[in-house]
Amino acid sequence: MSQKQPPTVDYTLDVRGESCPYPVIYTLETLTRLQKGQLLQVVADCPASFRNVPEEVVKHGYKMEMEPKKNGRELVFYIRA
Repeated sequence: MSQKQPPTVDYTLDVRGESCPYPVIYTLETLTRLQKGQLLQVVADCPASFRNVPEEVVKHGYKMEMEPKKNGRELVFYIRA
């Protein structure tokens, strides 16, 4: 996974303020509505999401486009549907 500029995002899901497991649940729900190949950006602030979101999306057959990014308390994920 590269650390270059983020790729073009098709949809952004903002789950800041949601405690775990909701960021994972909402991310997986959103991914089912995207077309294969589209890119989802998820913004979260639940610390457990840093590990849980990547684990669960990969387990469900999706691809992490980049390593998760930490920006202060915010976590940003790029997931390919």
